[in-house]
Amino acid sequence: MNSKSPKAIHILLFYQYFGTPAGGWSTRFYEFGKRWVAAGNKVTIITSPYYKSDIRTDSFISKRELEGMNLIVINAPDSNKSGILKRAANAIIFAFSSIYYALTLPHDVVLGSSGPITVGIPTLASKFLRRKPMVFEVRDLWPQGGIELGKLNNPILKNSALWFEKFCYTNSQLVVACSEGMEKGIKKVSPEIDTLIIPNSSDVELFSGKIEIPNQFPKELKEIPYMVYIGSLGLMDDCSQIVYGLNAAKELGVDFRMIFIGDGEERYRLEELVDQFGLKDQVKFLGLIPKNEVAKWLKLARASFVTFKDYPVLQTSSPNKMFDSFAAGIPIIQSTQGWIKTLIDRTDAGWNVVASKPETFAKAIQEAIDFPEKASKKGVKAYALAQSDFNRGKLAELYLEKLKGVVS
Repeated sequence: MNSKSPKAIHILLFYQYFGTPAGGWSTRFYEFGKRWVAAGNKVTIITSPYYKSDIRTDSFISKRELEGMNLIVINAPDSNKSGILKRAANAIIFAFSSIYYALTLPHDVVLGSSGPITVGIPTLASKFLRRKPMVFEVRDLWPQGGIELGKLNNPILKNSALWFEKFCYTNSQLVVACSEGMEKGIKKVSPEIDTLIIPNSSDVELFSGKIEIPNQFPKELKEIPYMVYIGSLGLMDDCSQIVYGLNAAKELGVDFRMIFIGDGEERYRLEELVDQFGLKDQVKFLGLIPKNEVAKWLKLARASFVTFKDYPVLQTSSPNKMFDSFAAGIPIIQSTQGWIKTLIDRTDAGWNVVASKPETFAKAIQEAIDFPEKASKKGVKAYALAQSDFNRGKLAELYLEKLKGVVS
């Protein structure tokens, strides 16, 4: 660590999707924040309710303390089931309401975690009006993602979003990317800026306890091995790839069970597809469950799935479901063609398959189910990644060191 770095700092974080393990959403900043507080720093988080997280409020503004972190919740709730206009309106309400805290709360460094990219508004307010060092985190490449997915077509809005993206980058002392692919995307926009890769990480501690049987665990799963998918069931996740693969595996005579844990706008379409293929006895949908319970399902599974639509921007994703699988010592079956494919090729911590070829899914499923020793060896390699490359404690220390570096 730089000897000039302060011993302790006050971090002001703007992040709309904060959640704890009691919810069914990412716990990235819950885990980082509590570690930063334990190291003697102050952390204030401005957030809003997200339908997959456990954060709720009965008033427009609520405040609480959570494991040493100061939490301020603005009641501008988001859901990926809502229309784009409603989501945009709530993002704007959150951003402009947050300006007040950017201008009044004490802090040494301001950190904005995007998306949505409107989180840059209060972050920039702190930068220009308070002269505070600004760090901007990119969890999704936006607006490029919106453009590729066809959600951002208006030329004026598109050009405005592209300009604002670059403005956020160039006015940051540091831009944090969640994957190598995201860093490359950021550098294409602003080649001269300083970047740091802090991926979504593996919470080894959460999965270190003894194996417990989940409350909803069907009796037949004690005898028939199963696989899981955890996370969003949205358009970009394209979980129909999994269902087509399961159907192909069934045709090969593989005896399996499949559990979907999560929710999203595509759930009903997936259930219809399962019914169409006659897979209702093999496939179950549990909906949203707390992350503490998710850990139990993962630890008992043979493999888990990671899928996205085949768009370039989605190949840069840093999906929490993968890091949770690694922490549980479970290999993944994944169809992306970016940095994750390279990782699996290098480490053998799972199987690479092709999104448009169900037979590749079927082969991986057959190996995971019918050859448990092979799956177990891949799981050992997955757990090794969780302990080394993606260890949440180590990444939290690195992140904090860099935040202190921009303050000094």
